[in-house]
Amino acid sequence: MTLFWIALLPILWLIVALSGLKMAAWKACPVALAISLFASTKFFGMPWEHTLTAALEGTALACWPILLIITATIYTYHLSVHTKGMDVIKAMLTSVSTDARILILLISFGFGGFLEGMAGFGTAVAIPASMLAGMGVHPVTAVAVCLVANFVPSAYGSIGIPIVTLSSVMGTDPVQIATYVALQLFLLSLLCPFLMVMIAGHSIKAIKGVFPICLAAGLAFAFTELIVSHVMGAELAGVAGSILTMAAIVASAKLFPTGESEYTMPSHGTGASISFSQAFMACLPFLLIFVFLLLCSKLFPIIYETLIMFQTSVLIYRGEGGIPYTFYWIATPGMIIFLAAFVSALAQKVPIHEMLSVLKSTIFSLRPTFVTIITIIATAKVMGYSGMTTSIADMTVAATGTMYPFISAFIGSIGGFITGSATSTCILLGKLQMDAAIAIGASPAAQAWIAAANATGACAGKLIAPQSIAIGVAAIGAAGAGSESRLLSLTMRIYVPFILLLGTIVYFGRVLVE
Repeated sequence: MTLFWIALLPILWLIVALSGLKMAAWKACPVALAISLFASTKFFGMPWEHTLTAALEGTALACWPILLIITATIYTYHLSVHTKGMDVIKAMLTSVSTDARILILLISFGFGGFLEGMAGFGTAVAIPASMLAGMGVHPVTAVAVCLVANFVPSAYGSIGIPIVTLSSVMGTDPVQIATYVALQLFLLSLLCPFLMVMIAGHSIKAIKGVFPICLAAGLAFAFTELIVSHVMGAELAGVAGSILTMAAIVASAKLFPTGESEYTMPSHGTGASISFSQAFMACLPFLLIFVFLLLCSKLFPIIYETLIMFQTSVLIYRGEGGIPYTFYWIATPGMIIFLAAFVSALAQKVPIHEMLSVLKSTIFSLRPTFVTIITIIATAKVMGYSGMTTSIADMTVAATGTMYPFISAFIGSIGGFITGSATSTCILLGKLQMDAAIAIGASPAAQAWIAAANATGACAGKLIAPQSIAIGVAAIGAAGAGSESRLLSLTMRIYVPFILLLGTIVYFGRVLVE
């Protein structure tokens, strides 16, 4: 029991520091790392050299690929602003509707889900939040709705990586896991659009006038994700779901005009019509991101297998269970997004010195985010290798017994909170979830169902993860301004009912799959 509470100390510190002390994440996370370093050596018997190499591995993971992807996506957005392409995109989006609630659904739930399905690693929060804030949505509100919108598609991540990873860890059918994830998230997929509108309007009354649009968005995503998961697996479930969601939002907005002046946003257009070439060039960075990521994914094995040849494997963590960490120099979303940004900028005749100037200013603005993400991922690695994370999960299993399915999503949310990544959570806790399911006598199908809760629970944990929040505040340029604390307070109120609802779905759903 003592080790359980000691293992919880880094997590408890982050909750107190971010919500109670209103401390900036880039200041709080290094302290959490220091606590984990001390606890791992003093109480969990981890040699100092192993502790330090665990932190070093976390630093490597944070820098390549996570920070690379974050920098690339925000740089793409800044370049789009620099070329005035974002003004064109905003004008096109406001042509769909000038109702802020519809635009929030279209950009954060539709376009954000598309980015999550293609790139993951924070792109679905960073780019939509930047766009919404630039259009006049309150910056903190913009990040909050993007965090909620990202809840459902983040289980599938970039081209299904979290679920494919989880099935590999468990040795089970990835299509079965993907289908179970879609089933567990079905109700929450329906609820998310309504919740986003309530956050945007600061009241349940904000749903008035957009109820059919919210319902259409939720149904389009939920059914598409479920069907594609069952037929094809995880790889394109999120992408297909988001594309049909955007189509459903646009169609329903035309069929059910709101006429609510209270939520009307000023037009970002100039009054002049936008030509096809203007629209194409404005959207080119994002079109290239889609095309390049698709071509470089496992869906095109010849290209993918060629690109992954450019890699370097290094054994960083020197303790038991350490495996070489592989740096993929080209076959990583960050490099592909950078390539798309540079190619689109060249196509728009942006001088090289201007491209480099935008890159320099982007990196400079992300300094607090670099500190936050490096230290939180290093903390996650130290906690994982030392047994701190396992201690937390094991104590929970021992305390719940056959009620474990109810808290399996909560276990996943711990991983999501610590790492900010569904993929990392599946690596960290996937095997533990399966072992716990076996221990309570679950059938093979129920074992897969409980393991799927690890991915869905990780999504809930990402709502309150310092890493996710740090990406959002970096995108709106508010790092260190107290925005992290306000966002954590808001998302915590969403996290609690979501994780309880997920627990209920997993507990009673187990009976249906056995």
